[in-house]
Amino acid sequence: MDTGNIRVRFHLGWPGFTLDVDLALPGRGVTALFGPSGSGKTTLLRCIAGLERARSGFFSFQGDIWQDGKTWLPTYQRPLGYVFQEASLFPHLSVLGNLRYGRQRSAAGQRLSLDHAVGLLGIGHLLDRKPERLSGGERQRVGIARALAVNPRLLLMDEPLAALDLKRKQEILPYLERLRDELDIPVLYVSHSPDEVARLADHLVVLEDGRVLANGPLGATLARLDLPIRLGEEAGVVLDAVVAERDAAWHLARVDFPGGSLWTRDQGLAAGCRVRVRVLARDVSLATQRQEHTSILNLLPGCVDAIADDDHPGLALVRVRIGASVLVARLTKRSSVALGLVPGLALWVQVKSVALIE
Repeated sequence: MDTGNIRVRFHLGWPGFTLDVDLALPGRGVTALFGPSGSGKTTLLRCIAGLERARSGFFSFQGDIWQDGKTWLPTYQRPLGYVFQEASLFPHLSVLGNLRYGRQRSAAGQRLSLDHAVGLLGIGHLLDRKPERLSGGERQRVGIARALAVNPRLLLMDEPLAALDLKRKQEILPYLERLRDELDIPVLYVSHSPDEVARLADHLVVLEDGRVLANGPLGATLARLDLPIRLGEEAGVVLDAVVAERDAAWHLARVDFPGGSLWTRDQGLAAGCRVRVRVLARDVSLATQRQEHTSILNLLPGCVDAIADDDHPGLALVRVRIGASVLVARLTKRSSVALGLVPGLALWVQVKSVALIE
C-alpha cells in the first residue's frame, strides 16, 4: 500500500440519493471536492470523518485503516480536524478558551504548537475576546485555528467561506493559502465556488449525483477535453506561475510558467512571488502565423495537442501544448477547418486576457 495516499471507497444510499465513490487521493496539498449542491460533497466528507456511517465502506490514511469490513474508528479516535460552514464556537469561552478546548483533543506527538496556529490565522489580538465580539471572518479563522489545535493529521473543511460575504471571503483566503503552503497537513476542501477552487486546490475531485466525474491534479483535470470541467460557466485552465517582471510605466506584470510567460495587470506583487493565473478558453485564439500588428500582448508558440467537440455543435475545444503546460481554446469548427488544425500542428497562441490569482 502507498502510505502517502488516501484511499476512499463508500457506498451509501437513501431514498432519492446514492453516494458511490472509489478514490485514490494525494496525501498532501489541498484536494477540492467540487460540484453543485446535492452532489454528495458534504456526505462524502462526513463519511470520512465517521459522522456518517456507510455500512459498505473503506478508508485508509497513510497506511492506517480507519474503516473497513472489520474496523470502525469513531470520530473522536480519528486524527482529524473538521471545519464547518459555521464556526460554532462556545459562547461562554474566550477565543483562547475555545482553542484550549480543542487542544484537549490533541493527539500524542505535537505537530503544531498553539502559538503557531494562532500566528498562521492572525488571531493573536483576539485571544481575550468572546465569540459575540468577533466578525464572521474572525469567528471562522478562530474555528480553523481550533481545528488545528487538535494536531490533526488530516484537515476537513466543509465550505468554510459559504457563510461569509465577498469582503470577508477575500480577507480569509490569504490565511487559507498560508495553511496550504506552510503546513504539511493534507486538506480535503468542500466547495462549489470556482474562485476558491482555482485559488486553493492542488487536486480536484468533481462530484455529480453522488458519483465521481473527474479526479486528478487541478491543471490536468481542467485541461481534459473528453470531459470538460468548468469552474463556473467557462472552460479554462489554471497555471502555477512566478512574477518575473513589473513594468511600472504601463502597470503590467510578467508572470512566467513552465513553457512560457504572460503579461497581466500589475497587482503590486514583488518579483519572485508565486501566483496562479487562470486563462479561460474564450480568451484564447489561434493563428498559424505570428501576428505582428495586434493589440494582444501575449503571443506564444505552441502545438495542437487534441481537438474535441464543445457543447454547441458549431464549436470546438482545442488543447494546445506550450512547453510543459497546456491551454485550452474555444473556436468555431469552421475556423478549425479553415486553419487546418490537427494534432501536432505548430501554431501561435494568442491570449487576450489573464486573471491573476494571488
